[in-house]
Amino acid sequence: MTDMTDALAPASLPVLDFSRLAAGPTEAEAFRTELREATHDYGFFYLVNTGVPDELIDRVMVTARRFFDLPEADKLAIENLKSPHFRGYTRVGGELTQGKVDWREQIDIGTEREPVALTPDTPAYLRLEGPNQWPAALPELREVVTEWYDALTRVSLTLLRAWALSLGADEHVFDAAFAERPSTLIKIVRYPGKSDPEPKQGVGAHKDSGVLTLLLVEPGKGGLQVEKDGQWIDAPPLPGAFVVNIGELLEVATNGYLKATVHRVISPRIGDDRISIPFFYSPALDATIPVLPLPPELAAEATGVTADPDNPIFRTYGENAFKSRLRAHPDVAAIHHGDILSPSTTAE
Repeated sequence: MTDMTDALAPASLPVLDFSRLAAGPTEAEAFRTELREATHDYGFFYLVNTGVPDELIDRVMVTARRFFDLPEADKLAIENLKSPHFRGYTRVGGELTQGKVDWREQIDIGTEREPVALTPDTPAYLRLEGPNQWPAALPELREVVTEWYDALTRVSLTLLRAWALSLGADEHVFDAAFAERPSTLIKIVRYPGKSDPEPKQGVGAHKDSGVLTLLLVEPGKGGLQVEKDGQWIDAPPLPGAFVVNIGELLEVATNGYLKATVHRVISPRIGDDRISIPFFYSPALDATIPVLPLPPELAAEATGVTADPDNPIFRTYGENAFKSRLRAHPDVAAIHHGDILSPSTTAE
């Protein structure tokens, strides 16, 4: 990959109007075609008119700011080093991408459950299942995140069914993987300013391991870049829009007709910062994503799942997720999962 100072490609991401799905059969079909083409060509797009209330969006962003404004001791009280499920607060520099430090702080919040009772036969990835850590100093965070989870789950499931139809499948083909025990992850992220003299890696180049991501970014704060044909496309926030991208499991489901796209985040300059809230919509950890029998005209453009020996893609979501977490948080892995680590487990 090229470095942080490369010129950006002049192209921009497509913009899709979610409300067209409810505007009658013709509009819905047109939306599904645009959805398929946008994710075949880019893997990313902007989504507007989702029906998520502006009041909720504002409250999520304000509450995120309040969390990061807490005293350091209140944030470290729920540090992720205390969680075998990789939940809670990560201090600046506490996460890695491609073995390099990401310049951000964040809180990771997953689906709230009891831990799985571990036996010698328990798949390692089920260690991700468990409770969250919530800040005692900001009880309203749990309330607003719960509302956010419900609102974005509705949008995500509707999108997933639209994708299924656009690919010639039954609209409910993916439902079984999500119906019982979805393992959605919400990150609330702050990128502090870092430039000496150039901006640094907010998040390094990577692909998402799940099915789809809905990203809310603070208005007026850029930094997200998407790789397209060997160049980087800047993806600044649009008013009222989410940035949507697909993950590796939709690449598996379509045998590479849809591709999970490499993306990265550049840190703001010193004196500025940026709040970003990605919602990773993911199936049950033990769910195996179905591989769709594509119509011939689409199958002819399916190039197979990306083969990367350093980043194998698995059909079972939990294997992808656990692989990613071990690499991103080797300190948590060493504290809680040393019994299953091998010398190559966290190698890049």
